[in-house]
Amino acid sequence: MQVQISHEIKDRWNNACLGILIYSAKVEESSSRFLELFHGTIEGLTNRYTMQGIADILHIRSTRNAYKALGKSPSEYRNACEAMLRRIIKGNGLYYINNIIDVNNLMSVTTGYSIGSYDIELLSEPIELKRALDGEKYQGIGKETVNIEHLPTLYDKEGAFGNPTSDSRRAMIQSGSRTIMSVIYSFDGESDLQEVIDRYCDLLRQYCLVDKIDIMMVR
Repeated sequence: MQVQISHEIKDRWNNACLGILIYSAKVEESSSRFLELFHGTIEGLTNRYTMQGIADILHIRSTRNAYKALGKSPSEYRNACEAMLRRIIKGNGLYYINNIIDVNNLMSVTTGYSIGSYDIELLSEPIELKRALDGEKYQGIGKETVNIEHLPTLYDKEGAFGNPTSDSRRAMIQSGSRTIMSVIYSFDGESDLQEVIDRYCDLLRQYCLVDKIDIMMVR
């Protein structure tokens, strides 16, 4: 899988980095065993953070600062991790989607990284993280239209398909046997990225029965 970060992103925010996991999995409902872990973790986060403190979590703060450097308001277009944590703090919990996305979301809210998972069969190489063009939009998951202008966004030959705020419908993960690319969006370099990737792999193996996982670090 060919993945790179554009010069424009690097010029405006040099600490951009992607941690990428590529693997095959059967996408289905999460097991009761995983949901018990999920629910317990969400409950713990409710008591751990305040609404005011979310923006100061290391990786969320770095993402917000990167958005500002790229010309996007981080308060109007919150990154996915920040949005999920705000939902948790309000007592609204998180939706259960499927085993892959549930693990994705659990990893995100416990680390501060925004994470996107995409169906590789619906993408075409090369893939590049670029600053979205003026006025650019796409159909979001569960949303009609998402304004992605100036967000750090993943593109393939067909166009934009994902970013740290909201992914498009085009490469969304659906039920069945799939080949998946999960992307950890980092805007403070590698820091603890390898440790997070290792934890992510453990959850995929334990709760999604994933066997082989290829790992890439894109700087």
